[in-house]
Amino acid sequence: MKVFTDLDAWRDWRAGLGDSGPGFVPTMGALHAGHGSLLQRSVAENAKTVLSIYLNATQFNDAKDLAAYPSTLDADLQLAEDAGVDAVLLPSYAQIYPDDFSFRVVETRLSQGLCGADRPGHFTGVLTVVMKLLNLVRPAKAYFGLKDFQQYQLIKDMSAAFFLPVQIIGCDTVREADGLAMSSRNRRLDGCARAKAGQFNSILRDAATDDVARAQLQALGVRVDYVETRAGRRFGAIVLPSGEGEVRLIDNCPQPNGAAGTGFGA
Repeated sequence: MKVFTDLDAWRDWRAGLGDSGPGFVPTMGALHAGHGSLLQRSVAENAKTVLSIYLNATQFNDAKDLAAYPSTLDADLQLAEDAGVDAVLLPSYAQIYPDDFSFRVVETRLSQGLCGADRPGHFTGVLTVVMKLLNLVRPAKAYFGLKDFQQYQLIKDMSAAFFLPVQIIGCDTVREADGLAMSSRNRRLDGCARAKAGQFNSILRDAATDDVARAQLQALGVRVDYVETRAGRRFGAIVLPSGEGEVRLIDNCPQPNGAAGTGFGA
């Protein structure tokens, strides 16, 4: 497995692949079994697989949230090697943003609701860094977990809007035994917060209405940023007190009673 921290060396290696695009899994690190499943699928479907690990500061609207994001590089590289990854890209801020984020990808509809409403500028940071990484890697296929369904849809739509020659593939959410979606943020949950988080998915899935789901989550003693059904899928975001800070979790599931709710891009 090749590990690249220098973009010139990366470009030389990528040039050796010619027009044969690799599979690609972009991440911010702190990898878990959910990331592992994306890597395994890419390895199964592509001759080469590339992983990027880059903690993208431009998508954080809260400096404390960025500072608390876990970093487990040695374990990440071992997981990648065990999965059969061929190359890992580890760029710096200066390499990714030589313009210091003066050029940005801004979406004006879907990104304004759900997580976009609660985290101003978040999706501008996400779309900008993903555009840059897709241009650097030039993959045939790129893999994203459907826990971040809004992010997946925005990246898929961006790729289509800018005629990028890549297939954006959404992969099913990998869950813990109690249904909690695997997330790098889960490792920041203390025992009490983890017990509450374990009820998040079942409430989203089984509550009769969005209002009922919201009330049940609030009864757990967590802050509810939103519960909203769009295009037959119920989305939720909660913030749990944990230790000396807070942990924000998101999830989504098909709407249990089949009601469509609002359009996804509304």
